[in-house]
Amino acid sequence: MVKTPLSANASCPCCSGVRYGLCCGLWHAGLHQGHFAPTPEALMRSRYSAYVLQLVDYLLATWHPSTSPGDLDLPMVDWKGLEVLNAATNQDAGVVEFVAKYKENGRALRLHEVSRFTQVLGRWLYIDGHIQTAS
Repeated sequence: MVKTPLSANASCPCCSGVRYGLCCGLWHAGLHQGHFAPTPEALMRSRYSAYVLQLVDYLLATWHPSTSPGDLDLPMVDWKGLEVLNAATNQDAGVVEFVAKYKENGRALRLHEVSRFTQVLGRWLYIDGHIQTAS
């Protein structure tokens, strides 16, 4: 399923409170011109928005080659929101902890993940994510 392109003036799906064209839309549109998300948090937010908008090419292009699945079949879910809990950067490594809310088959669910990122030649890439379970 491919979603209708989002207007630049619409609220960004990543819940930043910024318009899409000034937030994740910059990185989605700029990818092929060499304009990349400047921080791990910005990349994570843009990847969340890419899931919402079904931008498979963007997701694959921002995945580190060593962990990329090579192909991606996105599940049919209704993404409801994103909350960034923590973001940290140490030189060329970054970590972002977030909670993404979604509905699948009418059931409300939450994905609590700590994602790892690395910077390669000035460009942040997603490595992997570790699901956090409730204790």
